[in-house]
Amino acid sequence: MIIMKHHMPALALATAFLAILAQSPLSAADKETRQMMADIRMLQEQSQELQNILGSIAEALKAVNGRLDQQTDATRKSFADQKVTIDAVSGDLRVVRERMDDNGVRLGSLTQEVDALRQTVLQINIAPAPREPDVPAEPGAPPVAGATAPAAAPVRAPALAGGLSPTAAYAQAMADYYIGQYDLAVAGLEAYIRDFPKSEQADDAQVNVGNSHFQLGKYDKAVDAYDLAIRTYPRGNAVPEAHLKKGISLTSLRRTDEARAALEMVMKDYPDGFEATLAKQALDKLPPAAATP
Repeated sequence: MIIMKHHMPALALATAFLAILAQSPLSAADKETRQMMADIRMLQEQSQELQNILGSIAEALKAVNGRLDQQTDATRKSFADQKVTIDAVSGDLRVVRERMDDNGVRLGSLTQEVDALRQTVLQINIAPAPREPDVPAEPGAPPVAGATAPAAAPVRAPALAGGLSPTAAYAQAMADYYIGQYDLAVAGLEAYIRDFPKSEQADDAQVNVGNSHFQLGKYDKAVDAYDLAIRTYPRGNAVPEAHLKKGISLTSLRRTDEARAALEMVMKDYPDGFEATLAKQALDKLPPAAATP
C-alpha cells in the first residue's frame, strides 16, 4: 500500500509527459496545414489577378484589332476612291490628248487651206494687166520715135494643186472615183497626197488609190497601195479598211495564206469595227488552211 502511494505521483507525471509528447506533433502538423492553406489561398488570389490582367489585355487587343480593321477598311476605301479618281483623270487626259491630236490635224489642214488660198491670191496678183491696143501704122510708115516694143507678158507661177484647197482637191479626185473614172481618180488622189501629205484625209486618199486599182482589177497594185497606207499612216482612221481590202485583194490573187493572215489581223486588232464583220465573212469563204505535218 505504501509502495503504491509512493509510485502514484511518478505515474501521473509520466502520463502527463506522454500526453504532451502526443500533442506536440499534432500542433506542429496543424500549423503547417494552416500555412499551406494560406499559401494556396494566396496563389489563388494571384491566379485570379493574373486572369483579370489577361482578360484586360485580351479586351485591349480586341479593341486594337477592331480599330485596325476600321483603319484598314478606311484605307482600302480611300485607295479605291483614289483609283477611281485616277482612272477618271486618265480618261480625261486621254480625251484631251485625242482632241489635241485632232485639233493638230485640223490645224494642219487649215494651214494647207490657207497656203492654197495664198497661192491663188498670188496667182491672181501676178496676172498680166490688160494692154491698150496698139494703133496700127500705115504700110511703109517709119516707126514712131520713142515707141518701144510691147513687153512680154509675165509668166504665171504654178499654184499648189491647181490653186485648189485640200478639201476641194480631195473632192475633185473622189468625184472621178464615184463616176467610175478610176484612172483619173488615181492620178488626182496621188497628186492630192503629194500636195497635202499631212492633211486629215491623206490616209483616206491613199486607201482610195488602192480601191481604184481594185476596181480596175489591178489587185497587185491595190495590195501595194494598201501596204503604203498602212506604213505611212499607221494611226489613220482608214487603216482598218486598208487591212480588210488588202486581205480581199490577196484573195483575188489566190494568195490564200497571206489573205487569211490579213483578215485575221483585222478581227484581232479591230474587233469592234464593221471591218471585223466583213473580215469574218471573207474568212468563211476561204478554203480551210492546210494541216501542218
